[in-house]
Amino acid sequence: MKVLATADDSLKLRELGPADAAEYYALVQRNAAHLTMLGDYHDEVASNATDVAYRLAQRTEISVRFGVYLQERLVGRVDLIPVEPPRYGLGYWLSEEVTGRGYATAAVAALLRYAGEELGATDVFAGVTRGNVRSEALLQRLGFEVVADFDSYRRFHHSLSHP
Repeated sequence: MKVLATADDSLKLRELGPADAAEYYALVQRNAAHLTMLGDYHDEVASNATDVAYRLAQRTEISVRFGVYLQERLVGRVDLIPVEPPRYGLGYWLSEEVTGRGYATAAVAALLRYAGEELGATDVFAGVTRGNVRSEALLQRLGFEVVADFDSYRRFHHSLSHP
């Protein structure tokens, strides 16, 4: 099981698997309103515990699903989606109770390091629902740039291949 350190010693990323399904399901349910207010997490919230366990059991060649753990407590998730490796999509969310403290920035930064150093990623893209200014600010802090505007979201890009 992969564990990634972050800039914050109390925050770690740990690969999610089927053993985490009950804890992850409970976290999603506690954050249903938060996740669907400015994000496209309706399917995730509507899933039942069996669906979550099944999805977490699905493996790929590349480990890209990580739980965000604050002092050993699951508080969110960060993912790399292998669209066309070495190009990846990025997804992330934190429990509402821990937002605004820099944890998402630290978690995504650690995932980007992993993507570049371990997976050889060259490009990472992220879509942000319109109105989610905090998520846009997070991406911009980490060097992402807006590359496309759509009706319901903005697409961001970050190159990992530059020196």
